[in-house]
Amino acid sequence: MADVEICDVRKSFGATEVLHGVDITIPDKSFTVLVGPSGCGKSTLLRMIAGLEKVTSGDIVIEGQVVNDVPPKQRDIAMVFQNYALYPHMKVFDNMAFSLKLAKVDPTVIEEAVHRAAGILNLEDYLERYPRQLSGGQRQRVAMGRAIVRDPRVFLFDEPLSNLDAKLRVQMRTEIRELHQRLQTTTIYVTHDQIEAMTMADQIVVMHDGIIEQIGAPLELYDNPANVFVAGFIGSPAMNFLTGAVERGGQARVAMGNGTFLPLGEQTAAGDGQPVVYGVRPEHLELVSENDGFPADVVVVEPMGSETQVLARLEGREITAAFRERHDFHPGQKIHLRPDLAKVHLFSQESGQRL
Repeated sequence: MADVEICDVRKSFGATEVLHGVDITIPDKSFTVLVGPSGCGKSTLLRMIAGLEKVTSGDIVIEGQVVNDVPPKQRDIAMVFQNYALYPHMKVFDNMAFSLKLAKVDPTVIEEAVHRAAGILNLEDYLERYPRQLSGGQRQRVAMGRAIVRDPRVFLFDEPLSNLDAKLRVQMRTEIRELHQRLQTTTIYVTHDQIEAMTMADQIVVMHDGIIEQIGAPLELYDNPANVFVAGFIGSPAMNFLTGAVERGGQARVAMGNGTFLPLGEQTAAGDGQPVVYGVRPEHLELVSENDGFPADVVVVEPMGSETQVLARLEGREITAAFRERHDFHPGQKIHLRPDLAKVHLFSQESGQRL
């Protein structure tokens, strides 16, 4: 087990810089998720931690040791890949034992380590099978078992669930989280799926275009996003964004034009006339009478079972509302919505930063 520090790390491919001075502290025994859209640099950063990519500048520190020039096999880390990377001609036992055999570990120790990992992952009945005889979830368990037998200081996961179907992804999310709780090994997990990030992480690192947008606990990022990007990326369905200008005469509100006003709490930091982005999550919109709230026209109704999501149009802009109660909405219907003022987010139009 070990803590990991990423200190002002930059990475360039030729003249193109893809990581721009990244700083992250990953505490010992924590489960940290790097999340962001494709091309944000998260997998590149993970490969640099593993030693599969060279650091252009800055330091990667594992348990107090700078490992920039340490070969991958000497970093005492284990990596689980998206494509499993199993040897098709080897049985499950041999796949899991391979790294220990290369290290010339005593066969008795190898036997114990493989059976211990197989017990943790419920693979005891599959040790004599070949990868082609396993399901996708079982293959992913084998890849995880191969990492567990090494008893590394750090686990690295590079989008390990992307090849699985939706039901199996949910199951494997739970299994990986339970595995971490049992082993207490420092874990760094890369994904583009913010649901995986929210449900698995102790700490989320949101990346975008090679920079860190925000670091924090899942609910901290959900409740207090630092900027428009984080607010829109974390949460499903995504936060609604409406643009307008603040009016502070009497009760503070945001004027969208055409006579539509969005209410604000009294503690807003925005100045009178300031252009802002008004953010409110779908579940924080309440259905009210026509004498209250603002009007919107129903476009699409999506019954989800546990809730009903409604795509509506407000002044030519689409917004989403989510209701736990059952409502008989239909396209074209006019409804009135009121935001929970304690849950409204206000951002600068110019910088995108939270006000």
